[in-house]
Amino acid sequence: MDTKWLEDFVSLAETRSFSRSAQLRHVTQPAFSRRIQSLEAWAGTDLVDRSSYPTRLTPAGQTLYGQALEILTALQATRNMLRPYCPTGQDQIEFAMPHTLGFTFFPAWLSSLREAVGPVKTRLIALNVHDAVLRLMEGSCDLLITYQHTSQPIQLDAERYEMLSLGQEVLAPYVRPNEDGSPLHRLPGSAEQPWPYLAYAPGAYLGRVVDWVLRQGGANFHPERVYETDMSESLKAMAIAGHGVAFLPASSVQQALRAGQLVAAAGPELACEARLDIRLYRERPGARRPKSAAQKFWDDVAATQSGPG
Repeated sequence: MDTKWLEDFVSLAETRSFSRSAQLRHVTQPAFSRRIQSLEAWAGTDLVDRSSYPTRLTPAGQTLYGQALEILTALQATRNMLRPYCPTGQDQIEFAMPHTLGFTFFPAWLSSLREAVGPVKTRLIALNVHDAVLRLMEGSCDLLITYQHTSQPIQLDAERYEMLSLGQEVLAPYVRPNEDGSPLHRLPGSAEQPWPYLAYAPGAYLGRVVDWVLRQGGANFHPERVYETDMSESLKAMAIAGHGVAFLPASSVQQALRAGQLVAAAGPELACEARLDIRLYRERPGARRPKSAAQKFWDDVAATQSGPG
């Protein structure tokens, strides 16, 4: 039995909505439903009364809800007790973030802070957005850096977590150029000549943002999905090799643009990009006291944003 199933179940018991809990748990609704079904299979009985709306628990579900709260509280307390034994030490800050931010944003951002914050010992935990957010929620990292787009908000309780805005990223379509420098494939395409779409795997955060961009164009866009992966670096490599069009963070393609390996796949007249915030999150100091190094780093970053006085 996966303890994440218990966290899913507690969320469902409290929201009484599969769709709302799927949002809060950063998974698709079908995936969330499968996890609840897996928990019911483990329990050997129905935990949710699916004949009612809003959703309500069966008597067995009510019993498990109380037990799940106790189990999860005990597990979190045990994790907190074990953290001082972590080999990373109190002077190393653990960051969780999506792979793309780890490749593109994080190194340059940390360098830009060097004068203000001094030398910093860091450990980077690169994951997908969903798992990176879970790392913070589970107390398995000190700080989270992630994307935020209005179509895919990161649902973190503001009473428990605080946030600093670090900047913005533009997600736009890129493609290999022809010999004359023009795009090998150009958006929006047509029903007769769709453009080969190098896509993020279903459920990937950036993939959901791209889906939103394409929906804004209605029937105007004509993609043909020919490849998919979770990794934006893999999409970039496929685009450079001429396999199709990929939506990529602008910061990740600057070198390829300068080298003439990629060009924009759409003109400025076509609205097909998304602006994402890049945010730094941490759990508010409370029952779990932050590492002194992480606290100092947070304070220093906050000070660079507020400026003098």
